[in-house]
Amino acid sequence: MSTYNFFNEVNKSFDLAAKHSKYDEGLLDQIKICNNIYHITFPLERDDDSIEVIHGWRVEHSHHKLPTKGGIRYSTTVNEDETMALAALMTYKCAVVDVPFGGAKGGIKIDKSRFSDAELERITRRYTYELIKKGFIGPGSDVPAPDYGTGEREMGWILDTYRQLESDLNAEACVTGKPISQGGVRGRSEATGRGVYYGIRETCRNADDMKELGLNPGLEGKTFVIQGLGNVGYAAAKNMISHGAKMVGVAEIEGSIYDADGIDLEGLMAYRKENESMIGFGDTKELEDNTAVLKAECDILIPAALENQLHDWNASEIKAKIIAEAANGPTTSEAHQIFKERGKLVIPDMYLNAGGVTVSYFEWLKNLSHVRFGRMEKRFEENSYRKILKVVEDISDRTFTEDEMKQLANGADEYDLVDSGLEETMINSYQQLNELRKKHDIDLRTSAYLNAINKVGVIYEQMGIFP
Repeated sequence: MSTYNFFNEVNKSFDLAAKHSKYDEGLLDQIKICNNIYHITFPLERDDDSIEVIHGWRVEHSHHKLPTKGGIRYSTTVNEDETMALAALMTYKCAVVDVPFGGAKGGIKIDKSRFSDAELERITRRYTYELIKKGFIGPGSDVPAPDYGTGEREMGWILDTYRQLESDLNAEACVTGKPISQGGVRGRSEATGRGVYYGIRETCRNADDMKELGLNPGLEGKTFVIQGLGNVGYAAAKNMISHGAKMVGVAEIEGSIYDADGIDLEGLMAYRKENESMIGFGDTKELEDNTAVLKAECDILIPAALENQLHDWNASEIKAKIIAEAANGPTTSEAHQIFKERGKLVIPDMYLNAGGVTVSYFEWLKNLSHVRFGRMEKRFEENSYRKILKVVEDISDRTFTEDEMKQLANGADEYDLVDSGLEETMINSYQQLNELRKKHDIDLRTSAYLNAINKVGVIYEQMGIFP
C-alpha cells in the first residue's frame, strides 16, 4: 500500500479542474503553492515537572485575499503534509462560498487525552505566542478557528493570549469560534453541521439529478449513514432527521452499528455518554469494525470524521447513492473515480463543510463592527410587523392574541440572521457549482475546484502579477 499524501490528493483534483480553466501553467502553479509554512517546536513543562517537546504547524496557503483563515486541530495525525492540504482546501472553500479570506490551517501534534486541562492551556498559549512572534495571527493577517480536537475553550485562550501581547482595538477578531461572552457569534458551534444539512437538502431538491440516481427529490424518507457524531456529525444528523431523513447507521471510534428501521439520535447520544460506547444500543446490530457501516444499505453516506476514509479498496463496496463529504478529504482521488464510474453523486467537502468558515466570517465581521447582529434592527422590525398586523385586524374580523402577536411580529435576532446568511450561502454556492458542472460536463468536485480557480485566478490577474 502506497503512502498517502494528502496535499498531492488535493492537487490531483486541482489539476483535473485546471484543464477546464483559461489560465496558464504559471498562474495555476502560483494558486496551488503554499505561501508560508511555519513548523513550531517548544518545550512543555508537564504537571509532574517532566519536559516534553511539542510540535505544531501553521500554514498560510494563499494571500490573494487577507486575512487568511483556517482552523487549528489537536491530533496525533497532525503533520506538515496534512496542514498544507487543509490550508489549500481552505483557500478553495472560501472562494467557493464567496468568503473573502485566503486559506490557512494549523495544528499541534498531541493526543489530548494524555494532557491535563492546565497542560493543554499552556500548550495553547505557547503556540499562540509563537504565532504572534512570526506574524501568523491577527485580525487583518491570519485568523484561526476551531477544528478537530479544539473548541470554544481553546479559542478563548488564544484570544486572551493575543490581548495580553498586542494592543489592538480589534483584538476579538484575531480568532473565531470563541465563547459568546468573548465575542463569539450565536450559531457558530453548529454551523458546519447545519451547513452540511443545507448542502444535502439543496442537492436533493434537484429533481433531474435525483431521477438519475433513482431517488425522489427532497430529504423526506431518505436513509443515511454517518461516520462520526462529533460537533459536525451530530448537528448534521439532527437537522437531517428533523427534516424527514432516517439515520440507519453510525460509525464511531469504538465500532459501528446499523438498524434499517432507524436509530434514535438523542437516545444514542445519551446511551453513549453513560456507557462510553454506542455498542449495544437498542435494537441496533453491531458490525465487525468501525468502517463496516460505510458499506451498509442507505441513500446517503456522510463521512464526518477525518480524511482518507473512502479509498480504492472499499469504494466499490459503498452502496449509498450520494456521498456527502462533511469531513475534510474523506475520499481519495482513486475512490472518487470509482464513484464516478458507478454513477454516484459526491457532494465535495470544500463546498459541503463550508458552513463553519461562513459563520466564522460573520463572527469576524461582528468583532470588527463591535456590535451584535440584530441589536439595532430587531425592535424596529417587531414594531413594524405589529403595525402591519394591526392594519390586518382593522380591515378584517381577525383579532390576534398577544402570543400570536409575539410569534408573528418577532424581529430577527443574531441567531436568525446568522442562520439565514448560512442558508443563503449554501443555496447560492450549490447553484453556482451545479451550473458549472453541467456547462463543462464534469462532476461536482471538479466543478468546485474550477469555481475556486476562476475566482482566485481573476484576482491575481487584477493584481497585475500575471499577464
